[in-house]
Amino acid sequence: MRRLALLALVFVLAFAAQAQAAGSRWVAVKGASAAGPAKYDLTHVRIFGPKSARRVLILVPGYIGGAGDFSAIGPDIVRRVPNLQVWAWDRRSNAFEDTSVFAGGDPDQSFGYYLNGGTVNGKKFQPLAGSTVPFVRDWGLKTELEDLRNVVLKARDRGRREVILGGHSLGGSTTVAYAAWDFNGHPGYRDLTGLVLIDGGLLGTFSTPSLASVKKRLADLRKGDPFVDLLDLGIPWAAGAFAETAALYAEKKPNEPAVLQQYPLIPSDLRPPVPATNEAALGYAFDASTSPKSLALIQVHAGQLAASGNPRPWQAGELTPLSRLEEGFTQEPGNAVEWYFPQKLTLDVDGANLLNRNPITRLLGLREYDRAQVDVPLYAFETSLTNGRVLRGARRFVKSSKVPSSKLVADHGAGHLDPLFAAPSKNRFLQTVVPFLKRLK
Repeated sequence: MRRLALLALVFVLAFAAQAQAAGSRWVAVKGASAAGPAKYDLTHVRIFGPKSARRVLILVPGYIGGAGDFSAIGPDIVRRVPNLQVWAWDRRSNAFEDTSVFAGGDPDQSFGYYLNGGTVNGKKFQPLAGSTVPFVRDWGLKTELEDLRNVVLKARDRGRREVILGGHSLGGSTTVAYAAWDFNGHPGYRDLTGLVLIDGGLLGTFSTPSLASVKKRLADLRKGDPFVDLLDLGIPWAAGAFAETAALYAEKKPNEPAVLQQYPLIPSDLRPPVPATNEAALGYAFDASTSPKSLALIQVHAGQLAASGNPRPWQAGELTPLSRLEEGFTQEPGNAVEWYFPQKLTLDVDGANLLNRNPITRLLGLREYDRAQVDVPLYAFETSLTNGRVLRGARRFVKSSKVPSSKLVADHGAGHLDPLFAAPSKNRFLQTVVPFLKRLK
């Protein structure tokens, strides 16, 4: 009887620990002082894992990405790595998003409010005009890294916790830059116990711009819109609003005819060629077999349109279940897209590619780097996106530093977002990063 009671207690405690790990909380972190009103000196993190954890993995989203990118992989990791929290970071520019109606979870209301000029509770959607926030032209890598350092210091909890820094895509580039960055005489790597690069990095991972091209981009930025326009529609917020509306319809009304399929501003190459369901329309836009090559940064391997049906449903069976993608893109607060992404950040990350002092970094006002002294373990994962450049960049970083050990993994059957949303049983990133994180104890 006593043994049964002990077994029951163990079961209850294990279940409670797992439930705590699977939950999350949304926390504000004071940002650095930067250009613009002080109210924007603020970022947020979604925290997964037990409060008692003595280690933290901070994950930085990529190009136009948000904290929702880690809504699936964050819980996956903390369930498998004891004594660990995962902090999914949202950059300061997410403050510009009006997600009030999305937060209600009604796809029809959201569609009407964001895309059809409708009114909800007497209010109409008012997109942010870049001309009203010219100070965002100065929100580059320096601002991002100084904001991120505040997050790292909060996670360290006055030295009572160890911090591993990681990131996806451009977030991986940010991770490398942080490790080598000079914070007023304090090198970033001294704050960390490990680095995790998820299909991103520097040293040739994405691009090596010329000085002339950087000068032109900088001149264009100084007189143009401060935000990236991913869909090239003249409305930077569209990528976020379209993605979340489509994901919300797929989540709430998966088998009904796709509402967005005939919406005039949806690019034609994102629309299924036959009448499709809401879920199928989302899958068609994101799946690597049908999504345009120009949008490789948002692609997964999720399945295909079914061979028949009216409307045509989605046939799953590859790496990423659409339900996991939907959850990330509809998570509020902290969805998976940064609606208003600063152009200066992409310019600076490109300019910092070589991780040394040169005419480009001087022009952009970036700090001197010291990658040669970085001495923490590194993990890097590569998909099909860069044709091998992620791991080549990681090897260059390891070779030119004091990194004591590294784990480099490639899965060229995965798309750029698959490591974040693939089912655990099919996710090679999850299966290989977990042993790396366990060894960092």
